[in-house]
Amino acid sequence: MPVTSAPHPSAPAAEPRRLLWHRLIFGLWYRPVEVLDEARDRSVWGAAAFLSLLSGALGTLGKDSFWGQWEVSPSLALWAMAIGSAVMLFGSLLLGGVTHAIARRLGGNGRFAPTASLFVVLFWTSDLPRLVLDTCLPSGSVPVRAAASVTAAFGCILAVLLIRGQHHLPTRKAMAAVSIQMIAAVVLLKFPPGSA
Repeated sequence: MPVTSAPHPSAPAAEPRRLLWHRLIFGLWYRPVEVLDEARDRSVWGAAAFLSLLSGALGTLGKDSFWGQWEVSPSLALWAMAIGSAVMLFGSLLLGGVTHAIARRLGGNGRFAPTASLFVVLFWTSDLPRLVLDTCLPSGSVPVRAAASVTAAFGCILAVLLIRGQHHLPTRKAMAAVSIQMIAAVVLLKFPPGSA
């Protein structure tokens, strides 16, 4: 009489690998497509808040007014840095929310938290080289403006890839979803009036 083996219970699905901050932030530079695919449907609010506050602090350090205030009162200068970082955080979250809303209006089906938080992360990750250079060089210098141009283009590409993947939109609609706010952010942050 043949012996039939009992069916093996199906193995539980493996949990997705934890996406650590350093793999997310550095991975966007050397393997952006794979990182964005791995980060799909994940919320990264911690990394988004950290990068927004760090970028706000770096942006404040690059201003002559901060160092002038530092010579008068270091505590007031630090308060100004804290306020600037908080404004950057709020503005970044607003930027991510607007991007998500436009993508949904264009037919996208992505969720708010992954889209908005990842948008903030990629925006500030791509801007870090310019911010670092701006802390030690004049804002209108050639290296800073060149870094602003390169990182703006890179940030726009990352944003299109993000919206295309998160919301399952064609490339042209993904570009439309990010174009207005990316252009506004580039003009106001990377090439502010008076920086020439």
